[in-house]
Amino acid sequence: MTKSILITDANIVNEGKITRGDVFIKDGLIYSVGGNLKEFEADITIDGEGKYLLPGLIDDQVHFREPGLTHKAEIYTEAKAAVAGGITSFMEMPNTVPQSTTLELLEEKYKIASEKSLANYSFYLGATNDNLDEILKADPENICGIKVFQGSSTGNMLVDNQETLENIFEKCKMLIATHSENDDMIKANMDKYLEEYGEDIPVKYHPKIRSAEACYDASKRVVDLARKHGTKLHILHISTAKEVSLFDNTIPLKEKRITAEACVHHLWFSDEDYDEKGTLIKWNPAVKTAEDRDEILKGVLDDHIDVIATDHAPHTLEEKSNVYTKAPSGGPLVQHNLVALLEMYHQGKITLEQIVQKTSHNVAILFEIEKRGYIRPGYYADLVLVDLDNPWEVKKENILSKCGWAPFEGQTFKSKVSHTIVSGHLAYENETFHEEKKGERLKFSRK
Repeated sequence: MTKSILITDANIVNEGKITRGDVFIKDGLIYSVGGNLKEFEADITIDGEGKYLLPGLIDDQVHFREPGLTHKAEIYTEAKAAVAGGITSFMEMPNTVPQSTTLELLEEKYKIASEKSLANYSFYLGATNDNLDEILKADPENICGIKVFQGSSTGNMLVDNQETLENIFEKCKMLIATHSENDDMIKANMDKYLEEYGEDIPVKYHPKIRSAEACYDASKRVVDLARKHGTKLHILHISTAKEVSLFDNTIPLKEKRITAEACVHHLWFSDEDYDEKGTLIKWNPAVKTAEDRDEILKGVLDDHIDVIATDHAPHTLEEKSNVYTKAPSGGPLVQHNLVALLEMYHQGKITLEQIVQKTSHNVAILFEIEKRGYIRPGYYADLVLVDLDNPWEVKKENILSKCGWAPFEGQTFKSKVSHTIVSGHLAYENETFHEEKKGERLKFSRK
């Protein structure tokens, strides 16, 4: 039986406002939200005075590497890192080994998560050039969406057949999430730099190889396809200023058929950081210019871009230490996503209400997640309590991802997560995990 929890005197950030009050949790659900709920007898009482209570973050794009790549990460280790970072639910990508391109293989990942994941979970079904029949059998109430790779990335699942893309966009009634980069443009750029530098290309040229033009071209192509067929399209990790213009901010999110995601690394880093960070900030799509970074943030704030996520994608430090052409793209981010966004709040770049909107409310709306993403009676109790004035430095010894490094290493953050509640279970409390109850499978209220 899940223990009841009373959180008292917290600053509750929810639905566009901040109010001081209590939250009572019973049987895994939020039972009551109010000014003073001390009449409720709880098994656990958490003093929230001076702290801020947010809906748990829902990360719509992670790579937890299981099965097949568990030398880099595991569902168990990365879900713990996510929970420590205030992420209570994740949606994981199909480029594992084997690739999750059948419903049978997908269910094997759900089984692993049910036994090991401290966070709530869902998994994308991967599209290939020849698995349309499998895609059309997917139950939209049970999986988060279909993933289409337009650009080659870790565990190449490139869908490069135009007829296949047309068929997927025409016939699939589920949300389609895309990694949008033009692979032909990237290959041509790579050939040019290989000719000049050989294998050891300076990493600063990564955004020239995986260029803004390659991103915009691919994003425009799928936006046009989605408009043609009325597809529900979600473009992941927008990395250029020009792409922002592809998206509409004049209609409510519930009515949008075409949506976009920004990732924390594209909101934080720029090409000016390659000299210091090297391949540690090599991502696909690439971190680009400071102007791109600033325009992406502007797009987040003015609702051209709908959600913020991580694209958490660990590799070992040994792998990342290779020369440019051999160093894989991606890095661990789930533990530091929220505190990085809170740092941006301290810098005056984004409000607490906007952070909650883009990391919780909007993800729930966009994916039509059942009873999550808000602090409301009757909803699952997915909550994170943060102290905005408790500075700490990211060091190797406090990094929780299995790979043991982070692009934020050496960064001092002003804010710290103190408690994370997952489906009514106190999963994380002041750097201590309570693992007796696992997270739950996300359900989707889709017609």
